[in-house]
Amino acid sequence: MSLPQTNRKLNLLHATSINMIDMVGIGPFVVMPMVVSCFHDGLFLWAWIFGAFTAFIDAMIWSELGAKYPLAGGTYNFHRIAFGEKGGRLMSFLFVWQTSIQAPLVVASGAIGFAQYLSYLVDLNFIQQKLISGGLVILIFLLLYRKIETVGKISVALWSVVVLTVVWIIISGLTHHQYSIPFLPQGGESFFSYAFWAAIGQGSVNTIYSYLGYYNVCHLGGEIKKPERNIPKSIFISIAGIALLYLLMNISVMGVVPWVSVREDERYLVSTFMAQIYGHKAGMIVTVLILWIAMASLFAVVLGYSRVPYAAAADENFFKVFSKLHPTKKFPYVSLIVLCGLGFIFSLLFKLADVISSILAMRILVQFIGQSVGVVLLRKRFGTADLPFKMSLYPVPVILSMLIWLFIFLSTGWFALWGALIAITGIVVFYFTKQFKRTQ
Repeated sequence: MSLPQTNRKLNLLHATSINMIDMVGIGPFVVMPMVVSCFHDGLFLWAWIFGAFTAFIDAMIWSELGAKYPLAGGTYNFHRIAFGEKGGRLMSFLFVWQTSIQAPLVVASGAIGFAQYLSYLVDLNFIQQKLISGGLVILIFLLLYRKIETVGKISVALWSVVVLTVVWIIISGLTHHQYSIPFLPQGGESFFSYAFWAAIGQGSVNTIYSYLGYYNVCHLGGEIKKPERNIPKSIFISIAGIALLYLLMNISVMGVVPWVSVREDERYLVSTFMAQIYGHKAGMIVTVLILWIAMASLFAVVLGYSRVPYAAAADENFFKVFSKLHPTKKFPYVSLIVLCGLGFIFSLLFKLADVISSILAMRILVQFIGQSVGVVLLRKRFGTADLPFKMSLYPVPVILSMLIWLFIFLSTGWFALWGALIAITGIVVFYFTKQFKRTQ
C-alpha cells in the first residue's frame, strides 16, 4: 500500500510534545485522590504502575501499526486495512462512530476538570463552572484553527510548561518528605488477594485515563516526518517519561499529605500540598500552572481526534462533509468544528467521574481490543518482513493487552454495558446506511 506524502511537518520533538501534553492534562491532578481512596492499605502506587504497564504493552501494538501505516486517522486506517474489505469498513466505521461520541467526552472531561480546579482561585457556583468549561472549549478551537506547523510550535511551548510544573511539584515534595508510603503488602495482606485486585481494577480506571494519549501521534500519522522511526520513538518516550513523572509526583505529594487523610472528593490535593509547604500564594501559583496543563492537554486531544472523521470521510466511509480541508490553511476544519461543538455541549451536561468511566468503556472494545486482533490479522496476511517496527516477544504483548483491557472494561462497572450498547448501535447504523445507499 503506497502512503501519500501529506503535510509532513511534525518532527520527533513535536510528536513527543503532542503525546505528552495529551497525557498530562487535568487527569492526574483530579484522579489522584480517587486512586488513593481505592486502597485501604496505601498500595495505590501499584495502580499507577499497572497503568504504565498497560500503556507499554499496548504501545507495542500502536507502534507496529503506526510505523507501517502512518496516515491521518490512526485506528481508522489500521482497522480498514487489517479486517479486509467487508470487515474493515465495518470496524473502521465503528471506530469513527464511537470516536464521534467519546472524543467530545474526552474534551468535556478536560474542560470540566479545568473549571473545577479553577474554583480553588475563584469561588464559582455550578452555573459559573459550566460557563468556564464551555468557554475553554471555544478557546481551544480558536487556537487550533491554523496551519499544522504553527500548531507544532505551540505544542512545544505548552509541553515545556507541563514538564517544569510537574518537576517543581516533585522536587518540593521530595525535599519536604514526612510520611512513608507502603510499597509491599504488610501484615496479612497479599498481592494475590481479591481486595488488592479489586482496588487495582477500580483505581486503574482512573490511572489509565491519565496515561491515555501516548498514541495521539498515530492520529496525526500523515503529518509526521520519518514516521517509521518517529512514531514508535515518540510513543515509548512519552510513556516512560510520564510514568516516571506520575510515580514521583504521587510519592512527593503523599510524602507531605498523609494518604490516610485523603478523601475521594478532594478537589485541590496538589494545590493544598503546595500551600502546606510554601504558603497560600504557592498554592495559587501551582493552580494556575495546573490549569495551563489542562488547557495544553485539551489542545493536543482536539488536534489528534479532529483528524479521525476527516480520514473516514476522505475514504467515503463517513459523512462527506468531514472530508473538507480549509482552503488556505489545509486542516480538516469541519471535523474540528463538530468535535469542539459536541465537546462544548457535553461539558455543560455531564459530571467528571461519569465521563472518565464512559470514555474507557467506549474505547476498549472497538479500539484497543480491535487493534490487538487487527495486528494479528495483518501479520498473517502480509508477514513481518516489511514492518519498520516489530514488537518484541510476539504474540505475548497481544495476549496480555487483550486480557488487561477486558479486566479494565469489566472494572468500569455498568459503564461497560454503555460501551457495548454504543458498539451495537454503531453496527445497526452502519448496515442501515449501507442499505440506504444501495436504494439511492
